[in-house]
Amino acid sequence: MSAGPAVQHDAAPARAAEPHRTDRARRRAGRTDRVREALRRALPALGLYAAARLSGMTVMAAWAWSIGKHPRTLLGHLWDGIWYAGIARDGYGTILPSPTTRGVIFNDLAFFPLYPGLVRAVATVLPFTVVTAGLLVAWASAGAAAWGVYAVGERLHGRRVGTLLVLLWGLLPHAIVQTMAYTESLMTALAAWALYAAITGRRLWSGVLALLAGLSRPNAIAVAAAVCCAAALTLWRDDRSRRDWRVWTGAAIAPVGWAGYVVWAGFHSGGGPLGYFEVQRLWGSRFDFGRDAFRFIRHLIVARDYMAYYMAVAILAVALVALVYLTLDRPPAALLVYVLVLTVIAVGGSSYFASKPRFLLPAFPLLLPAALAMAKARPRTIAVTTGALAGLSFFYGTYLLAVARVPM
Repeated sequence: MSAGPAVQHDAAPARAAEPHRTDRARRRAGRTDRVREALRRALPALGLYAAARLSGMTVMAAWAWSIGKHPRTLLGHLWDGIWYAGIARDGYGTILPSPTTRGVIFNDLAFFPLYPGLVRAVATVLPFTVVTAGLLVAWASAGAAAWGVYAVGERLHGRRVGTLLVLLWGLLPHAIVQTMAYTESLMTALAAWALYAAITGRRLWSGVLALLAGLSRPNAIAVAAAVCCAAALTLWRDDRSRRDWRVWTGAAIAPVGWAGYVVWAGFHSGGGPLGYFEVQRLWGSRFDFGRDAFRFIRHLIVARDYMAYYMAVAILAVALVALVYLTLDRPPAALLVYVLVLTVIAVGGSSYFASKPRFLLPAFPLLLPAALAMAKARPRTIAVTTGALAGLSFFYGTYLLAVARVPM
Protein backbone atom coordinates (compact mmCIF):
# COMPACT_ATOMS: atom_id res chain seq x y z
CA MET A 1 0.00 0.00 0.00
CA SER A 2 2.83 2.40 0.80
CA ALA A 3 4.81 1.70 -2.38
CA GLY A 4 2.53 3.71 -4.68
CA PRO A 5 2.72 7.07 -2.93
CA ALA A 6 6.48 6.69 -2.44
CA VAL A 7 7.00 6.15 -6.15
CA GLN A 8 4.82 9.14 -6.99
CA HIS A 9 6.68 11.28 -4.45
CA ASP A 10 10.08 10.35 -5.97
CA ALA A 11 8.90 10.91 -9.52
CA ALA A 12 7.81 14.50 -8.91
CA PRO A 13 11.35 15.95 -8.59
CA ALA A 14 12.43 13.98 -11.64
CA ARG A 15 9.60 15.48 -13.67
CA ALA A 16 10.43 18.95 -12.30
CA ALA A 17 14.14 18.59 -13.17
CA GLU A 18 13.44 17.39 -16.70
CA PRO A 19 12.47 20.85 -18.08
CA HIS A 20 15.70 22.30 -16.64
CA ARG A 21 17.75 19.64 -18.44
CA THR A 22 15.81 20.35 -21.61
CA ASP A 23 16.48 24.08 -21.29
CA ARG A 24 20.20 23.46 -20.79
CA ALA A 25 20.26 21.17 -23.82
CA ARG A 26 18.51 23.84 -25.89
CA ARG A 27 20.99 26.48 -24.79
CA ARG A 28 23.93 24.22 -25.62
CA ALA A 29 22.42 23.45 -29.01
CA GLY A 30 21.84 27.15 -29.60
CA ARG A 31 25.45 27.97 -28.78
CA THR A 32 26.68 25.21 -31.06
CA ASP A 33 24.51 26.51 -33.89
CA ARG A 34 25.82 30.05 -33.40
CA VAL A 35 29.42 28.85 -33.50
CA ARG A 36 28.77 26.86 -36.67
CA GLU A 37 27.12 29.85 -38.31
CA ALA A 38 29.99 32.13 -37.29
CA LEU A 39 32.50 29.66 -38.72
CA ARG A 40 30.49 29.38 -41.95
CA ARG A 41 30.60 33.16 -42.39
CA ALA A 42 34.34 33.20 -41.67
CA LEU A 43 35.26 30.37 -44.05
CA PRO A 44 35.95 32.57 -47.12
CA ALA A 45 38.31 34.76 -45.07
CA LEU A 46 40.00 31.72 -43.55
CA GLY A 47 40.42 30.20 -47.01
CA LEU A 48 42.08 33.36 -48.32
CA TYR A 49 44.32 33.49 -45.27
CA ALA A 50 45.37 29.85 -45.67
CA ALA A 51 46.11 30.41 -49.36
CA ALA A 52 48.24 33.46 -48.57
CA ARG A 53 50.29 31.78 -45.87
CA LEU A 54 50.71 28.48 -47.76
CA SER A 55 51.91 30.42 -50.79
CA GLY A 56 54.37 32.38 -48.67
CA MET A 57 55.73 29.21 -47.06
CA THR A 58 56.01 27.53 -50.47
CA VAL A 59 58.11 30.38 -51.86
CA MET A 60 60.30 30.33 -48.76
CA ALA A 61 60.68 26.53 -48.89
CA ALA A 62 61.68 26.58 -52.56
CA TRP A 63 64.38 29.15 -51.88
CA ALA A 64 65.57 27.35 -48.74
CA TRP A 65 65.97 24.04 -50.58
CA SER A 66 67.80 25.78 -53.43
CA ILE A 67 70.48 27.04 -51.01
CA GLY A 68 70.73 23.84 -48.98
CA LYS A 69 68.61 24.80 -45.96
CA HIS A 70 65.63 22.88 -44.56
CA PRO A 71 62.33 24.81 -44.38
CA ARG A 72 61.25 22.96 -41.23
CA THR A 73 64.39 24.11 -39.44
CA LEU A 74 63.92 27.71 -40.55
CA LEU A 75 60.28 27.76 -39.45
CA GLY A 76 60.56 25.70 -36.28
CA HIS A 77 64.08 26.01 -34.87
CA LEU A 78 65.43 29.50 -35.55
CA TRP A 79 66.26 32.34 -33.12
CA ASP A 80 63.60 32.39 -30.36
CA GLY A 81 62.22 29.09 -31.66
CA ILE A 82 65.36 27.39 -30.31
CA TRP A 83 64.65 28.74 -26.83
CA TYR A 84 60.99 27.73 -26.91
CA ALA A 85 61.94 24.21 -28.00
CA GLY A 86 64.44 24.01 -25.14
CA ILE A 87 61.87 25.09 -22.55
CA ALA A 88 59.30 22.65 -23.95
CA ARG A 89 61.84 19.81 -23.81
CA ASP A 90 63.71 20.51 -20.57
CA GLY A 91 61.82 23.21 -18.69
CA TYR A 92 63.31 26.47 -17.44
CA GLY A 93 66.88 26.80 -16.20
CA THR A 94 69.12 27.64 -19.18
CA ILE A 95 71.39 30.66 -18.68
CA LEU A 96 74.08 31.48 -21.23
CA PRO A 97 76.42 34.44 -21.75
CA SER A 98 76.18 36.07 -25.15
CA PRO A 99 78.99 34.89 -27.44
CA THR A 100 79.12 38.25 -29.23
CA THR A 101 77.99 41.02 -26.84
CA ARG A 102 79.78 41.71 -23.58
CA GLY A 103 77.54 41.98 -20.52
CA VAL A 104 74.53 40.32 -22.18
CA ILE A 105 73.25 37.17 -20.46
CA PHE A 106 70.60 34.98 -22.02
CA ASN A 107 68.15 33.56 -19.47
CA ASP A 108 65.20 31.47 -20.66
CA LEU A 109 63.01 33.00 -17.93
CA ALA A 110 62.55 35.89 -20.37
CA PHE A 111 60.12 33.66 -22.33
CA PHE A 112 56.55 33.29 -21.10
CA PRO A 113 55.27 29.75 -20.45
CA LEU A 114 51.99 29.22 -22.33
CA TYR A 115 53.40 28.42 -25.77
CA PRO A 116 56.18 26.03 -24.65
CA GLY A 117 53.68 24.42 -22.28
CA LEU A 118 51.30 23.72 -25.16
CA VAL A 119 54.18 22.42 -27.28
CA ARG A 120 55.22 20.05 -24.51
CA ALA A 121 51.63 18.81 -24.15
CA VAL A 122 51.33 18.12 -27.89
CA ALA A 123 54.72 16.39 -28.03
CA THR A 124 53.71 14.24 -25.04
CA VAL A 125 50.34 13.18 -26.44
CA LEU A 126 51.27 12.83 -30.12
CA PRO A 127 54.26 11.06 -31.71
CA PHE A 128 55.97 14.30 -32.80
CA THR A 129 59.27 15.94 -32.01
CA VAL A 130 59.24 19.19 -30.07
CA VAL A 131 60.01 21.17 -33.23
CA THR A 132 57.11 19.63 -35.16
CA ALA A 133 54.79 20.09 -32.18
CA GLY A 134 55.85 23.74 -32.01
CA LEU A 135 54.88 24.26 -35.64
CA LEU A 136 51.52 22.51 -35.13
CA VAL A 137 50.71 24.77 -32.17
CA ALA A 138 51.78 27.85 -34.14
CA TRP A 139 49.72 26.90 -37.20
CA ALA A 140 46.63 26.08 -35.14
CA SER A 141 47.06 29.39 -33.31
CA ALA A 142 47.37 31.24 -36.64
CA GLY A 143 44.07 29.75 -37.79
CA ALA A 144 42.35 30.69 -34.53
CA ALA A 145 43.87 34.17 -34.78
CA ALA A 146 42.61 34.65 -38.34
CA TRP A 147 39.10 33.68 -37.23
CA GLY A 148 39.29 36.08 -34.29
CA VAL A 149 40.54 38.91 -36.50
CA TYR A 150 37.65 38.26 -38.88
CA ALA A 151 35.15 38.20 -36.01
CA VAL A 152 36.29 41.61 -34.78
CA GLY A 153 36.23 43.11 -38.28
CA GLU A 154 32.82 41.65 -39.08
CA ARG A 155 31.39 42.85 -35.78
CA LEU A 156 32.55 46.42 -36.38
CA HIS A 157 32.11 46.86 -40.15
CA GLY A 158 30.59 43.76 -41.76
CA ARG A 159 31.77 40.64 -43.58
CA ARG A 160 33.60 42.38 -46.44
CA VAL A 161 35.79 44.42 -44.12
CA GLY A 162 36.35 41.41 -41.88
CA THR A 163 37.55 39.34 -44.83
CA LEU A 164 39.89 42.08 -46.07
CA LEU A 165 41.22 42.60 -42.55
CA VAL A 166 42.24 38.94 -42.35
CA LEU A 167 43.79 39.07 -45.81
CA LEU A 168 45.83 42.16 -44.95
CA TRP A 169 47.02 40.57 -41.72
CA GLY A 170 48.09 37.46 -43.63
CA LEU A 171 49.99 39.53 -46.22
CA LEU A 172 52.01 41.75 -43.91
CA PRO A 173 55.67 41.97 -44.98
CA HIS A 174 56.71 39.92 -41.95
CA ALA A 175 53.65 37.61 -41.94
CA ILE A 176 55.96 34.59 -42.26
CA VAL A 177 56.34 34.89 -38.45
CA GLN A 178 52.70 33.81 -38.11
CA THR A 179 53.68 30.33 -39.27
CA MET A 180 56.95 30.06 -37.33
CA ALA A 181 57.41 28.40 -33.94
CA TYR A 182 56.94 31.79 -32.28
CA THR A 183 54.31 33.14 -29.89
CA GLU A 184 52.83 35.98 -31.94
CA SER A 185 50.05 33.87 -33.48
CA LEU A 186 49.05 32.44 -30.09
CA MET A 187 48.92 35.89 -28.53
CA THR A 188 46.97 37.31 -31.48
CA ALA A 189 44.41 34.51 -31.26
CA LEU A 190 43.79 35.09 -27.56
CA ALA A 191 43.88 38.87 -27.95
CA ALA A 192 41.46 38.93 -30.89
CA TRP A 193 38.90 36.78 -29.11
CA ALA A 194 39.36 38.72 -25.85
CA LEU A 195 38.68 41.96 -27.75
CA TYR A 196 35.69 40.37 -29.48
CA ALA A 197 34.34 39.28 -26.09
CA ALA A 198 34.90 42.78 -24.70
CA ILE A 199 33.09 44.61 -27.51
CA THR A 200 30.19 42.14 -27.44
CA GLY A 201 29.68 42.43 -23.69
CA ARG A 202 31.06 39.03 -22.63
CA ARG A 203 32.99 40.46 -19.71
CA LEU A 204 33.93 37.23 -17.96
CA TRP A 205 35.16 35.58 -21.17
CA SER A 206 37.22 38.65 -22.03
CA GLY A 207 38.92 38.43 -18.65
CA VAL A 208 39.65 34.71 -18.98
CA LEU A 209 41.13 35.15 -22.45
CA ALA A 210 43.18 38.15 -21.31
CA LEU A 211 44.54 36.04 -18.45
CA LEU A 212 45.65 33.35 -20.90
CA ALA A 213 47.07 35.92 -23.30
CA GLY A 214 49.13 37.32 -20.44
CA LEU A 215 50.90 33.98 -20.18
CA SER A 216 51.98 34.07 -23.83
CA ARG A 217 54.18 37.16 -24.30
CA PRO A 218 55.56 40.15 -22.37
CA ASN A 219 53.62 42.67 -24.48
CA ALA A 220 50.35 40.80 -23.85
CA ILE A 221 49.80 43.20 -20.95
CA ALA A 222 48.10 45.20 -23.72
CA VAL A 223 45.21 42.71 -23.71
CA ALA A 224 44.66 43.11 -19.97
CA ALA A 225 44.80 46.90 -20.34
CA ALA A 226 42.14 46.77 -23.09
CA VAL A 227 39.82 44.49 -21.08
CA CYS A 228 40.16 46.60 -17.93
CA CYS A 229 39.48 49.76 -19.95
CA ALA A 230 36.32 48.23 -21.44
CA ALA A 231 35.14 47.16 -17.98
CA ALA A 232 35.82 50.62 -16.52
CA LEU A 233 33.81 52.31 -19.28
CA THR A 234 30.94 49.88 -18.75
CA LEU A 235 30.89 50.60 -15.01
CA TRP A 236 30.98 54.33 -15.66
CA ARG A 237 28.23 54.39 -18.28
CA ASP A 238 25.84 51.80 -16.85
CA ASP A 239 24.88 51.91 -13.18
CA ARG A 240 23.31 48.44 -13.39
CA SER A 241 26.64 46.90 -14.42
CA ARG A 242 28.05 47.73 -10.98
CA ARG A 243 25.95 44.91 -9.59
CA ASP A 244 27.16 42.43 -12.22
CA TRP A 245 29.85 40.19 -10.74
CA ARG A 246 31.05 39.20 -14.21
CA VAL A 247 32.21 42.72 -15.02
CA TRP A 248 34.24 42.97 -11.82
CA THR A 249 35.62 39.44 -12.07
CA GLY A 250 36.62 39.79 -15.72
CA ALA A 251 38.56 42.98 -14.99
CA ALA A 252 40.15 41.51 -11.86
CA ILE A 253 41.48 38.35 -13.50
CA ALA A 254 42.59 39.96 -16.80
CA PRO A 255 46.12 40.91 -15.62
CA VAL A 256 46.62 37.84 -13.40
CA GLY A 257 48.37 35.70 -16.03
CA TRP A 258 50.91 38.36 -16.97
CA ALA A 259 51.53 39.57 -13.43
CA GLY A 260 51.66 36.04 -12.05
CA TYR A 261 54.41 34.94 -14.39
CA VAL A 262 56.40 38.16 -13.97
CA VAL A 263 56.39 37.75 -10.18
CA TRP A 264 57.14 34.01 -10.35
CA ALA A 265 60.02 34.51 -12.80
CA GLY A 266 61.37 37.36 -10.69
CA PHE A 267 61.56 35.22 -7.56
CA HIS A 268 62.85 32.24 -9.54
CA SER A 269 65.68 34.39 -10.91
CA GLY A 270 66.61 35.50 -7.41
CA GLY A 271 65.68 39.11 -8.03
CA GLY A 272 62.47 39.37 -6.06
CA PRO A 273 59.03 40.37 -7.44
CA LEU A 274 60.55 42.67 -10.10
CA GLY A 275 63.47 40.42 -10.96
CA TYR A 276 61.94 39.58 -14.35
CA PHE A 277 62.79 43.07 -15.60
CA GLU A 278 66.42 42.50 -14.62
CA VAL A 279 66.35 39.30 -16.68
CA GLN A 280 65.12 41.34 -19.64
CA ARG A 281 67.73 44.03 -19.04
CA LEU A 282 70.51 41.44 -19.09
CA TRP A 283 69.13 40.25 -22.43
CA GLY A 284 69.62 43.80 -23.66
CA SER A 285 65.90 44.69 -23.58
CA ARG A 286 64.51 47.54 -21.53
CA PHE A 287 62.05 50.40 -21.95
CA ASP A 288 63.87 53.66 -22.67
CA PHE A 289 61.04 55.71 -24.24
CA GLY A 290 62.45 55.22 -27.74
CA ARG A 291 65.93 56.68 -27.22
CA ASP A 292 67.66 53.57 -28.53
CA ALA A 293 65.30 53.38 -31.50
CA PHE A 294 66.02 57.03 -32.36
CA ARG A 295 69.79 56.46 -32.18
CA PHE A 296 69.52 53.40 -34.38
CA ILE A 297 67.46 55.23 -36.99
CA ARG A 298 70.09 57.97 -37.02
CA HIS A 299 72.73 55.27 -37.56
CA LEU A 300 70.78 53.92 -40.55
CA ILE A 301 70.72 57.38 -42.12
CA VAL A 302 74.50 57.89 -41.96
CA ALA A 303 75.67 54.28 -42.46
CA ARG A 304 74.78 51.06 -44.24
CA ASP A 305 73.19 48.05 -42.62
CA TYR A 306 70.93 45.04 -43.33
CA MET A 307 67.76 45.54 -45.34
CA ALA A 308 65.73 44.17 -42.41
CA TYR A 309 66.54 47.29 -40.40
CA TYR A 310 65.36 49.65 -43.14
CA MET A 311 62.20 47.61 -43.58
CA ALA A 312 61.63 47.82 -39.82
CA VAL A 313 61.79 51.63 -40.02
CA ALA A 314 59.28 51.63 -42.88
CA ILE A 315 56.88 49.30 -41.04
CA LEU A 316 57.08 51.38 -37.86
CA ALA A 317 56.38 54.56 -39.84
CA VAL A 318 53.35 52.99 -41.55
CA ALA A 319 52.12 51.66 -38.20
CA LEU A 320 52.26 55.14 -36.64
CA VAL A 321 50.33 56.62 -39.57
CA ALA A 322 47.79 53.78 -39.31
CA LEU A 323 47.41 54.51 -35.60
CA VAL A 324 46.46 58.12 -36.40
CA TYR A 325 43.85 56.98 -38.93
CA LEU A 326 42.49 54.37 -36.53
CA THR A 327 42.12 56.99 -33.80
CA LEU A 328 40.26 59.31 -36.19
CA ASP A 329 37.84 56.46 -36.99
CA ARG A 330 36.94 56.31 -33.26
CA PRO A 331 37.02 52.55 -32.74
CA PRO A 332 35.86 50.91 -29.48
CA ALA A 333 38.05 52.05 -26.61
CA ALA A 334 39.29 48.51 -25.96
CA LEU A 335 40.80 48.27 -29.46
CA LEU A 336 42.41 51.68 -29.22
CA VAL A 337 43.96 51.01 -25.81
CA TYR A 338 45.21 47.63 -27.05
CA VAL A 339 47.07 49.03 -30.06
CA LEU A 340 48.34 52.06 -28.14
CA VAL A 341 50.00 49.86 -25.51
CA LEU A 342 51.49 47.57 -28.16
CA THR A 343 52.83 50.52 -30.14
CA VAL A 344 54.35 52.19 -27.10
CA ILE A 345 56.09 48.95 -26.09
CA ALA A 346 57.38 48.30 -29.62
CA VAL A 347 58.65 51.82 -30.25
CA GLY A 348 59.84 52.56 -26.72
CA GLY A 349 61.75 49.33 -26.15
CA SER A 350 65.50 49.22 -26.66
CA SER A 351 67.66 46.86 -28.73
CA TYR A 352 66.60 44.16 -31.25
CA PHE A 353 65.47 46.81 -33.73
CA ALA A 354 64.70 44.31 -36.50
CA SER A 355 62.22 42.57 -34.15
CA LYS A 356 60.02 45.65 -33.67
CA PRO A 357 57.69 44.80 -36.60
CA ARG A 358 57.21 41.36 -35.04
CA PHE A 359 56.22 42.98 -31.75
CA LEU A 360 53.48 44.81 -33.68
CA LEU A 361 52.21 41.69 -35.43
CA PRO A 362 49.36 41.21 -32.90
CA ALA A 363 48.26 44.84 -33.44
CA PHE A 364 45.81 43.84 -36.18
CA PRO A 365 43.34 46.71 -35.48
CA LEU A 366 45.92 49.02 -37.09
CA LEU A 367 44.87 47.45 -40.40
CA LEU A 368 41.22 48.47 -40.02
CA PRO A 369 41.57 51.82 -41.88
CA ALA A 370 43.23 50.03 -44.83
CA ALA A 371 40.55 47.31 -44.82
CA LEU A 372 37.82 49.97 -44.84
CA ALA A 373 39.48 51.77 -47.75
CA MET A 374 39.85 48.54 -49.74
CA ALA A 375 36.20 47.63 -49.07
CA LYS A 376 35.16 50.80 -50.90
CA ALA A 377 37.57 50.27 -53.82
CA ARG A 378 36.85 48.65 -57.17
CA PRO A 379 37.61 44.94 -57.62
CA ARG A 380 40.53 45.70 -59.95
CA THR A 381 42.11 47.98 -57.34
CA ILE A 382 41.69 45.30 -54.69
CA ALA A 383 43.27 42.68 -56.95
CA VAL A 384 46.28 44.87 -57.81
CA THR A 385 46.80 45.86 -54.17
CA THR A 386 46.54 42.25 -52.99
CA GLY A 387 49.01 41.10 -55.65
CA ALA A 388 51.53 43.77 -54.68
CA LEU A 389 51.22 42.98 -50.98
CA ALA A 390 51.57 39.26 -51.68
CA GLY A 391 54.74 39.80 -53.70
CA LEU A 392 56.27 41.93 -50.94
CA SER A 393 55.22 39.51 -48.19
CA PHE A 394 56.54 36.40 -49.96
CA PHE A 395 59.83 38.06 -50.93
CA TYR A 396 60.50 39.65 -47.56
CA GLY A 397 59.44 36.57 -45.59
CA THR A 398 61.89 34.47 -47.60
CA TYR A 399 64.60 37.07 -47.06
CA LEU A 400 64.03 37.13 -43.27
CA LEU A 401 64.30 33.36 -42.85
CA ALA A 402 66.74 32.26 -45.55
CA VAL A 403 68.99 35.27 -46.16
CA ALA A 404 69.04 37.84 -43.37
CA ARG A 405 71.39 37.31 -40.46
CA VAL A 406 69.69 39.54 -37.91
CA PRO A 407 67.59 38.45 -34.91
CA MET A 408 63.89 38.55 -35.65
